[in-house]
Amino acid sequence: MNIFRKKESGHERTGMRRHLRLMDLILLGIGSMVGTGIFTITGIGAATYAGPALTISIVIAAICVTISALFYAEFASRVPTNGGAYGYLYVILGEFPAWIAGWLTIMEFLTAVSSVASGWGSYLKGLLENWGIRLPTALNGTFNPAAGTYIDLLPVLVLVFVTGLVLLNSKAALRFNSALVVLKFSALALFIVAGLFFIKPENWSNFAPFGFGQIYGGKTGIMAGASIMFFAFLGFESISLAVDEVKEPQRNVPRGIALSLSIVTVLYVVVTLILTGMVHYTKLNVPDAVAFALRSVGLSWAGNYVSVVAILTLITVCIAMTYALSRMVYSISRDGLLPRQFSNLTQTSKVPKNATILVGIFAAICAGVFPLATIASFLNICTLAYLILLAYAIIKLRKEQGAPKEGEFKTPLMPILPILSIVICLSFMTQYELVTWLAFGLALIVGIIIYALYGYRHSGVGE
Repeated sequence: MNIFRKKESGHERTGMRRHLRLMDLILLGIGSMVGTGIFTITGIGAATYAGPALTISIVIAAICVTISALFYAEFASRVPTNGGAYGYLYVILGEFPAWIAGWLTIMEFLTAVSSVASGWGSYLKGLLENWGIRLPTALNGTFNPAAGTYIDLLPVLVLVFVTGLVLLNSKAALRFNSALVVLKFSALALFIVAGLFFIKPENWSNFAPFGFGQIYGGKTGIMAGASIMFFAFLGFESISLAVDEVKEPQRNVPRGIALSLSIVTVLYVVVTLILTGMVHYTKLNVPDAVAFALRSVGLSWAGNYVSVVAILTLITVCIAMTYALSRMVYSISRDGLLPRQFSNLTQTSKVPKNATILVGIFAAICAGVFPLATIASFLNICTLAYLILLAYAIIKLRKEQGAPKEGEFKTPLMPILPILSIVICLSFMTQYELVTWLAFGLALIVGIIIYALYGYRHSGVGE
């Protein structure tokens, strides 16, 4: 039994159309990363984890993500294959590590889509209640018969809409996504420009009220804030998952990752600085921090605009992550580790129809039925685990194949950066509570069972 059998490097033709340019990738990355993190978690992170020093937490999280992005960029230029980290590990480490990375990526994106849809539903319900509109109790919450709630209808409906949109074709879906990204930037630009006139420097006087925290096992402080703000950057991997539809992927995928990450990092730091300058960090433990800050200084019209845009913005995250997740399921299905029906493409638009529908159904069930209170930590720990595998794989790639050739992307400071990435990822993972580790362990067990009972026997590499 060889669970470390490898797939040969080389980009196979998949039947998908190559029509995405660099700007499409940048907007896809921004659409994935700028959502709940900037509108909600910045306020909660400042109030409960790091105070105004959350800006330092963001930079630390961005460094961790950027190091991993360098590995993605080198893999994208040297190992031209589909499936993101899953595909790269299949070539370098073998089938079982690749499956684990693919399974954890599925867990990450599936729960991310579900949680964002739930957040969207909460924003919209709040807006509707202001107009005196309220859904029947049975359709207004996740499954809890004692409270009379059975399904949260609004998140289910938005995921039906998003799934239908992604089924049309990737260009149409990403055009809609790009339009909403532009709208999102208009709200953030309004906040930044307006907020500059209401900054009170004394709000920054106690800049790091929770201290630096602990490198391992901390619960508050700058490092704990970094482990939470890591959530803000999740989705940058969606760019590498679009490789089958990208023009000149070996050049454009690394650029798309680098540029979108740079833009998002600067945006998060600026917004957090202004946010904590406008309102004392102790008052920011609210789900709509950016709008709350504007209203607190008397700019209710601007706060209302930001709230409406935030509702639309969350749809962009759903679109980008549903798009990426369906491509992940498609890639794994093509290799036989999941049923091959999920690799079928539509005749006209060349979209993985069955994979997209599967993703939409499971995301809708999760969003409509299951409460997702600790979802950010679960998302993070799944991502950190496969990023550790990716860091080890880049070391092995260099050992087996040497340095990149001319024209290929080269990760600097090898093997220091991969080792540093592993240390930082492990540090972030120890910041989470026992319940998060139990959920992570359960997800791993389910993934191993699926591979043992189905994936290993149906693998295309084993045929």
